[in-house]
Amino acid sequence: MTSGERIAVLGTGVIGTSIAMAAARAGDEVAGFDADATVLAKAAERSGLRPEASLAACVKRSTLVFVCTPVQSIPRLAAEALVEAEDAIVTDVASVKSHVLIEVEAAARPQDLDRFVGGHPMGGSERSGPEWASASVLDGIVWVVSRGARTAEASAGRLAAWIDRIGARPVPMDPARHDRLVAMVSHLPQVASTALMGLAATEESGEPDILLLAAGGFRDLTRLAASSPHLWSDILLANRDAIAEAIDLYVKRLTDMRDMVQSGLADEVERSFAYAKQARLSLAAKPQVKTGVAVLQIPVPDRPGALADLTAALGAARVNIEDLQIVHSPEGGRGTVHLTVAAVVANEAERALAGRGFEPVRLA
Repeated sequence: MTSGERIAVLGTGVIGTSIAMAAARAGDEVAGFDADATVLAKAAERSGLRPEASLAACVKRSTLVFVCTPVQSIPRLAAEALVEAEDAIVTDVASVKSHVLIEVEAAARPQDLDRFVGGHPMGGSERSGPEWASASVLDGIVWVVSRGARTAEASAGRLAAWIDRIGARPVPMDPARHDRLVAMVSHLPQVASTALMGLAATEESGEPDILLLAAGGFRDLTRLAASSPHLWSDILLANRDAIAEAIDLYVKRLTDMRDMVQSGLADEVERSFAYAKQARLSLAAKPQVKTGVAVLQIPVPDRPGALADLTAALGAARVNIEDLQIVHSPEGGRGTVHLTVAAVVANEAERALAGRGFEPVRLA
């Protein structure tokens, strides 16, 4: 696929605006439309997209249309875009694929369905709105490409080529398989985070000091609870069977752990933790890191430039950062960085950090 695409983005929240920014960075012409004129204006200011007053005006002459709206509105907007942009490939960014493809097939004209391709960029965060957008949100991420029963192979290929060109990784995947997998690794974490935060908030009514004791682990686990309630309600209901199955499996794991703890089965509990720890360490590494990873815990002062000093020390030692997380202390004034590096350079990383006055502790 050559450069110079004419991109239309329908829905200019964090993902839509990030797509606009990545497209502009790649040299594409970008237009955008949002039902909220204020959101559209912010997106245009941030990304440089050309704001349009209607869907029809936005997609006119486009070659690739991204529908970046809530799940329930995608079928109608996709069908309209397929009519208004007769030569364009139309795709969506929803985290549910089977439901969307079925609903688009019901809403669109049969002769247009060869140009609709299901898509799901596995990026973003709990934040919403164009002010949180960045082209870097899409850098290196997996972007699922799902064909419906009537999707032309050439249409999926064109979308995949564009995804690759902007620096993401297109992965073809059957819609039903996609929904089953994201229910486990995307939707279930949202449910678990929301349930845990709701439980703690309820307990707070009887124990007003409970959230004062919330440390980094609780804050990490409940981060997703700050996500959009309306957005996630739509997603979960659209993928209800797969998420119900994932919740049942998770409940079984929790019940097994409870039983082991109640029975005092120390060896079994430790084995469960060791198995999960090893799996998490494998997850932290990029696919090309074959030698395993090490995790360093580093106390840092909460001041401007502290993180820059840390990363500069590693850069000078030519140590690549595979993953990085920051946990802020509720008392303020300090924080903790959890840093993941390839195991073979862990000693070099420790020496480099110690040389800059940091005190790294190797956790694994």
